[in-house]
Amino acid sequence: MYKLVALDMDGTLLNEDKTISKENLEAIKNAQKNGVKVVLATGRPIKGIEKYLKELNLITENDYAVTFNGAVIQNTKTGKVIAENLLNLDDAKYIYNLTAKLGVGIFISTPNSCITPKADKYSELETTMNNLPLEILDFNKINEDTTVVKVIVTGDEEILSEAAEKLPKEIYNKYTVVRSAPFFLEFINKKVNKGFGVELLAKSLGINSKEVICMGDAGNDIHMIKYAGLGVAMGNAFPEVKKIANYVTKTNIENGVAHVINKFILEDGKAC
Repeated sequence: MYKLVALDMDGTLLNEDKTISKENLEAIKNAQKNGVKVVLATGRPIKGIEKYLKELNLITENDYAVTFNGAVIQNTKTGKVIAENLLNLDDAKYIYNLTAKLGVGIFISTPNSCITPKADKYSELETTMNNLPLEILDFNKINEDTTVVKVIVTGDEEILSEAAEKLPKEIYNKYTVVRSAPFFLEFINKKVNKGFGVELLAKSLGINSKEVICMGDAGNDIHMIKYAGLGVAMGNAFPEVKKIANYVTKTNIENGVAHVINKFILEDGKAC
């Protein structure tokens, strides 16, 4: 029955040390042997998941990744972009002006870098995690031709929650706003989310939603979990994610991904 499995990375596929467990790796390889397509659906850029794609043997002309929370869908081998929906520099300046007095940080994600007017531990974490350069630059001095994929507002969990509540409603009407981590509030193109990205890819492959499993743990996974025929929340997922899921699996450190693949694909023989 299931032909495609879309996996979030942090808090889902990966352990706390950012590695893929032996159990998850084995289950994924067995699913692939049964003809199931496995896709990484992440807020990261493709550069930030290259080592995982290689480990999972997902770098071929027939493999794709949903990156930047659905803003960019591309072939993992050729890098060819199947679809992209971006922001622009005016969006970045607009968001910056609305958040400047809220005690939070901010950075722009481009395909190959992060740009911030002032570095903090969270922008540094983003660049370290994804092996990208961090540019310290006033937003008013950024080249007008810069490709803005998304804007991320950062801060300690409580401070960021308070800031999010103080933002005007108009900003939520203008962008897709997702909490990808307790310390990241992401702003992306209004039409974009992981669900949009996975759906677009699935349709291009001739796969319908009933044949899709999506797994995630955070607010930016909600759209794809709702889209999927089997929407799965991790045992460590945010409460709001568990609430809308069809199934709650084990935590990311308990091989929750392997549990779902074994239960719904391998043991039940539902792979086509």
